[in-house]
Amino acid sequence: MKKKNILLMIMVFLLFVSIFTIYASAHTSVDEQPLSKIAVHKAIFALRDSAAIRAYPPVLGLKGEDTQWVHVELEHSEPSEDDWVGVFSPAKLNASSCYEENDRKEQPPYICSAPIKYKYANYSNPLYPKTGKNSIKFQLINQRADFSFALFSGGLSNPKLVAISNYITFANPKAPLYPRLAQGKSWNEMTVTWTSGYNIDRAVPFVEWGLWGQPQGRSPAGTLTFNRNSMCGSPARTVGWRDPGFMHTSFLKDLWPNSKYTYKMGHILSNGSYVWSKMYSFKSSPFPGQESLQRIIIFGDMGKAERDGSNEYSDYQPGSLNTTDQLIRDLKNIDIVFHIGDLAYANGYISQWDQFTAQVEPIASTVPYMVASGNHERDWPGSGSFYDTLDSGGECGVLAETMFYVPAENRAKYWYSTDYGMFHFCIADTEHDWREGSEQYAFIEKCLASVDRQKQPWLIFAAHRVLGYSSDKWYGLEGSFEEPMGRDSLQKLWQKYKVDMAFYGHVHNYERTCPIYQNQCVNPETSSYSGTVNGTIHVVAGGGGSHLSEFSPVNTKWSIYKDYDFGFVKLTAFNRSFLLFEYKKSRDGNVYDSFTISRDYRDVLACVHDGCEATSLAS
Repeated sequence: MKKKNILLMIMVFLLFVSIFTIYASAHTSVDEQPLSKIAVHKAIFALRDSAAIRAYPPVLGLKGEDTQWVHVELEHSEPSEDDWVGVFSPAKLNASSCYEENDRKEQPPYICSAPIKYKYANYSNPLYPKTGKNSIKFQLINQRADFSFALFSGGLSNPKLVAISNYITFANPKAPLYPRLAQGKSWNEMTVTWTSGYNIDRAVPFVEWGLWGQPQGRSPAGTLTFNRNSMCGSPARTVGWRDPGFMHTSFLKDLWPNSKYTYKMGHILSNGSYVWSKMYSFKSSPFPGQESLQRIIIFGDMGKAERDGSNEYSDYQPGSLNTTDQLIRDLKNIDIVFHIGDLAYANGYISQWDQFTAQVEPIASTVPYMVASGNHERDWPGSGSFYDTLDSGGECGVLAETMFYVPAENRAKYWYSTDYGMFHFCIADTEHDWREGSEQYAFIEKCLASVDRQKQPWLIFAAHRVLGYSSDKWYGLEGSFEEPMGRDSLQKLWQKYKVDMAFYGHVHNYERTCPIYQNQCVNPETSSYSGTVNGTIHVVAGGGGSHLSEFSPVNTKWSIYKDYDFGFVKLTAFNRSFLLFEYKKSRDGNVYDSFTISRDYRDVLACVHDGCEATSLAS
């Protein structure tokens, strides 16, 4: 009998290992950063007189543009289908100062860093393997350094450099670019964060701003950056490293509610001259509790994509541009955006963060772009993250914490609260411990308890990993239909404080549950809720752009609507009594799921199961 028990335990263990292996391999294959496919450490110099590559125009941004198309012409006497062109920035390929993480005494000469993007040499021209000639277009953004284009043979796994182009550059490579708005720590404060090539010893950063059409004032900005030693591991510390420039943040204070402001970023150079960005505008936040039309966008896991077809991103983040473009098209009907984790999917390739901020710039420069921390921003073994995975590519949170402002007390702990009119948001950080007794648990309870529901009736919880409910295939294999340990501690807080909705990313699809508590639907309605709702509606909105996640074949009884597609959620509060929820697909912007909540303040106060205030029999 004892031997049978041991054999059974071994079989269960092997089954668990096999399921975990399938889970890891499935997620790794599709989560692979395209730049990681290039074996940069194996690259060798094999320059040939019979190969040539030329790029033009030599100077970009002569009219102040921060992005421009570049033509690249190439010739190769021994062409192959796996020849490829890499874009390198800085332009000089210098192996003399390569950083070696393991400090090998002997190493072959190789290129220090990965390209910022690449295309196969036969892109848009299937005759290249026969003719050895092609003309390719790349779209470049200003990234504070010059560029070169390198032609490689040998494919991505055994690259041989056969030709390198002339250098090209932007007219002002250090210009202030890619502003990101975010709410400050008070309702009447807006922060502006941007990137430039100017440290404070070269230029003083500031924002010139004011009410639309009124005299403008100036606010100073702080400056942050980081170096290679701030990274926790490879590739961020090795082939993925690229100088990030300088991030500046200015705090625009004492704003009038619901008012239009204009702003532009500036730098005063040491010679007294000025460098300016273009002019932008935003609308300030309403006073907490103020009744006005308020429109919120929520999604996760968007990533970035390349409009020029580089990096095979159509396979990596296929929905990213659709989501971005839909939001840009509807920007006049959006007040604030929440991107709840897995932002750029740079995974340790630092250059990709510039490209992400450039992609979202039309949105983030106009409305507050509030972010949460995901596994691809934070996780790294031995770095203090709750999960010891390699998902951040060695970034261990540094990039997200520096590139984007959030009103957290400690930006290394990415949890925070923020108000927008009739909404109160509690944003959790699932890459740090959230369980009962933890520092974050205390924050979550304080955040939920602090809201005045008479003034701000719409209480929203958001986090990256699914701490509530999801019919995801892999969660189903684990049997929990949630992040392990997810709702064990938190569901009693959601119920006690009557959270209206909880939003998650991480799982790349869309799903909405019934109002639920302890695995039980507590309201039979599905599309029009009135009066006391009795439980929290959980929403997975992780279809922002990254590869889609399959649903479990199990028919979960609490799931009302599922969609295996890219999309985002929009909340519209018309007043304190009526809210509209809409799920829109990124490919067409149409509504595919919706519901309304109609209620009065007394309905929020009403006693619900495990959510009743204490009463006394005393008169």
